[in-house]
Amino acid sequence: MQSKQFKEMAENNLLEKLDGLKAKYDSIGAQLGDPEVIADMKRYVQLNKDYKELEPIIQAGDRYRKMVNDLSDAKNILLNEKDEDLREMAKEEATALEESLPAMEEEIRILLIPADPQDSKNAILEIRGGTGGDEAAIFAGDLFRMYSKYFERKGWKCEVTNVSEGAAGGYKEIVCKVSGEKVYGTLKYESGVHRVQRVPQTETQGRVHTSAASVAVLPEADEFDIEIDMKDVRKDLFCSSGPGGQGVNTTYSAVRLTHIPSGIVVQCQDERSQLKNLDKAMAELRTRLYNLEYEKYLNDITAKRKTMVSTGDRSAKIRTYNYPQSRVTDHRIGYTMYNLPVFMDGDIQEVIDQLQIAENAERLKAAGE
Repeated sequence: MQSKQFKEMAENNLLEKLDGLKAKYDSIGAQLGDPEVIADMKRYVQLNKDYKELEPIIQAGDRYRKMVNDLSDAKNILLNEKDEDLREMAKEEATALEESLPAMEEEIRILLIPADPQDSKNAILEIRGGTGGDEAAIFAGDLFRMYSKYFERKGWKCEVTNVSEGAAGGYKEIVCKVSGEKVYGTLKYESGVHRVQRVPQTETQGRVHTSAASVAVLPEADEFDIEIDMKDVRKDLFCSSGPGGQGVNTTYSAVRLTHIPSGIVVQCQDERSQLKNLDKAMAELRTRLYNLEYEKYLNDITAKRKTMVSTGDRSAKIRTYNYPQSRVTDHRIGYTMYNLPVFMDGDIQEVIDQLQIAENAERLKAAGE
């Protein structure tokens, strides 16, 4: 009897929270139609973002509310109905609903935990060859190919903004902007050191070497997140290097920006137009300045949790790619798979799902403490 009371209290508590969020959702919807709000672009953009972020929990809440009401109706039929066929149907429905409700409640509890406000943003992805010389650059190229294939599967857009090619192939460094739905919230788990174990193309003795590449994923800052005083920025123009024909290599279209107070330097050279390169470089500079503050936020969260799947520590070794054994191991969650070629072909969703599950478990635990 006591467990039934606790169950009903938990249900009521969830429904109260959902009712509160529904009222907030409806209020934001009404404000979005207000001419005064539409005229204030900064406020309108923020409200529109809040509205979209509430949609999944509102939809899940509607489904949950219907399940609770359907269960109540089925129980009423069992109590009051004499017709055996109706009673049997109601019994089957009640059993099915009682089995489904705990999973639905768990989904809603996870959705009720405040999301990282950065998760819905686009991202800047940066891959750098680390220890291992030419082989590290080749591995950085393999990682970029892996992510590019993954972006294709997701329907995301990838624009390379800066690249430095390795002497034997691959990249010493490659930076790109990735646009789509919840890009940062998905890719943030990839930040850290990726280690490869294989026989390099440059190895004549057939020995397995270990090399590494670092991956950094930054949430892209928009104009409303951070304002830059152009007096603090030095702009340099130079000729683009690399492929692209005479026009790219002989005109001063490439842009380098130096933010003097922070010392942050960004450059963009992938467009023929100086203005387009300047726009992209400004977007990246905003993102890097924004991330100085965001790093503090991440480190603060990490300090409060015993374990943390996505952190501000980009020097942590997160994954090993072992070619002789066709093995991929993610060290944060002890996940191992033995189909490396498929993984390197962009099929990385399963490990991202496992990382999200692990982080959700952490967040639920932290919310309950």
